[in-house]
Amino acid sequence: MSTVIEQAVEARLVASAPLLETVPATLHYDRADPFAVRIGFPAPATLEGADVSWAFSRDLLADGVEEPAGLGDVRVRPYGFDRTVLEFHAPEGIAVVHIRTGELRRFLDRAQTLVPSGSEHLHLDLDRDLTALLGDTR
Repeated sequence: MSTVIEQAVEARLVASAPLLETVPATLHYDRADPFAVRIGFPAPATLEGADVSWAFSRDLLADGVEEPAGLGDVRVRPYGFDRTVLEFHAPEGIAVVHIRTGELRRFLDRAQTLVPSGSEHLHLDLDRDLTALLGDTR
């Protein structure tokens, strides 16, 4: 069984104009990093002209599809009947995207099947993480 889930989604970038620009995005979940999810945007969809990826808590995404969640760089909240808003706060500004709530729920269900909530600690490799943190100290 694969330890990684990727799902392409259609994100609507909210700009100052009344139209919403559609941009491709990819949701990513890896059992090796069981507490986190990532969303990536390809270079043509970003102001920097480079691929951009945001990592944040899987619980934040799960909570945010039901009610407003997050106080930091990433905030998630329901919007209307079938959309969820993701806000990404950076020194350069704020990016706001809308994603269909059903797509987010499908992604979260797949992640839940791979690593059930509450069992994330069973998938951590603390020895590997500690070695990476400390480097080669010999």
